[in-house]
Amino acid sequence: MKEDSFMKGLLWNILSPLFSVLLALILGGFVILSLGYNPIEIYAQVIGFALGNPIGWGYVLFNSTSLILAGLAVAVAFKGGLFNIGVEGQLLVGGLLSAVVGLSLPKMPWIIHFPIVLLSAMVGGMIWAGIPGFLKAKLGVHEVINTIMMNWIAYALTNYLVVNVVRETGVVYPLPQTAELPPSATLPRLGGFFQKFGINIPESNPVNASLFISLFMLILVYYLLWRTKIGYEIRAVGSNSLAAENGGINIQRTIIKTMFLSGALAGLASINDVLGYRHRFLDNFSHGLGFTGIAVALLGKNHPVGILFASLLFGALYRMAIGMDVFTHIPREIISILQALIIITVAVGNEIFTRMIMRRRKF
Repeated sequence: MKEDSFMKGLLWNILSPLFSVLLALILGGFVILSLGYNPIEIYAQVIGFALGNPIGWGYVLFNSTSLILAGLAVAVAFKGGLFNIGVEGQLLVGGLLSAVVGLSLPKMPWIIHFPIVLLSAMVGGMIWAGIPGFLKAKLGVHEVINTIMMNWIAYALTNYLVVNVVRETGVVYPLPQTAELPPSATLPRLGGFFQKFGINIPESNPVNASLFISLFMLILVYYLLWRTKIGYEIRAVGSNSLAAENGGINIQRTIIKTMFLSGALAGLASINDVLGYRHRFLDNFSHGLGFTGIAVALLGKNHPVGILFASLLFGALYRMAIGMDVFTHIPREIISILQALIIITVAVGNEIFTRMIMRRRKF
């Protein structure tokens, strides 16, 4: 009986997002039709562009890598009853600190150099998240206000530093950026790795070894939250802080730990671009990645498995948007609106479908 109930629950959890995506595609099709285009032809082109070939899958995995870590950062805070909107600023600070540390260290083996640079990205995110965490724990200041303000400070601070202090000299680039990191501080691309398994992804494809780090962090976060004492404390405080306090859990300390952990994951979200793709810090490289992480966490129901699939969906949407820009005459602004409509519909449709299922179970 329990196994039957478990299988039904698993089936509904799989079917629910699938029906939501289908509903989003139908509604998006009406928007495309209203613009005078054939939605079936458009979808066939952009889905084929994103998912119909190994190169497209390489870009989808590349887009999804940072979203996995950003989504985990938001989800960990959610589990602790905190709303970390500052992932965007935390990954910017973490990315810049990792680049600066990587360029500052003398020549050394990869096995020593890279872990230090990786740790720097985590420390940068931890510091930027720890400040609102400390203010929340000690003074009761709401973390939403502080993390939003910390985002703006991060934008301004990283822009100032990369323009005036750590900018590569003697070279003219369209955007301010640091010098290129040495190979011992970077991650390899995975084109050659996939080719060994007969998957024809070229070496130039941006998917890189940070993909494995993000998947490892998915497993680690799951283990931490559901198999360790600190994970239990975070979930207990997030569920009912008063009951957790009566149970002997130090609320202030747990809030600070939660924000430190969330910030470390946010800082790691920068390595896909800084250490794995460009091998340098580019001013404002994230383009709202941290904010998309909020949508990924919500759609994935703050669970590592859900975040994995939500990240793949959003990674595919990014690639499909580029496909629309390349293969259609739809203006770029309309493409952005259409992409936002699909994201909102997936999120809202998933929730409505889940409530319909739960209501049906009661009868």
